[in-house]
Amino acid sequence: MQPNIDINFTAILVAVVANFFLGFLWYTPLFGKLWAKELGLNTDQKPPASVFIKGLVLMIVGQFLMAWVFAHNIAVWNPETWGLAASAEMAKGKMAFMAAVFTWIGFYLPSDLSRMAWENPSFKLFGINTVYHFLTLLVASLAINFM
Repeated sequence: MQPNIDINFTAILVAVVANFFLGFLWYTPLFGKLWAKELGLNTDQKPPASVFIKGLVLMIVGQFLMAWVFAHNIAVWNPETWGLAASAEMAKGKMAFMAAVFTWIGFYLPSDLSRMAWENPSFKLFGINTVYHFLTLLVASLAINFM
């Protein structure tokens, strides 16, 4: 049986835009000062426009790649992709949450822990970044599962 993987690029675009705003909120008003302090950044100096634009472009490309690959992963684990009946026990919200949790535990958290082991950031910085990684997955998963 061949899978029927249908990727909704509108959902991916929504995930990218939503995560762009999440990143802005997370790393600016919510945790921006603490994040910068933990990195040893001088918040009195603004980066040059070229550095800011490069960061935005790389963030958008990264969010697109994450959402696109994540959409494929979610589709592969969906019984409907394989022509089977949808799982009665697995509502869309629960499926979105579980996809985010297991992807975070299996792929993001190990990288964050390795960074913690070798780069020795503070626990505050670890927490800010790893929770953000989980939330980006959750936002993308919700967009992908509900659109």
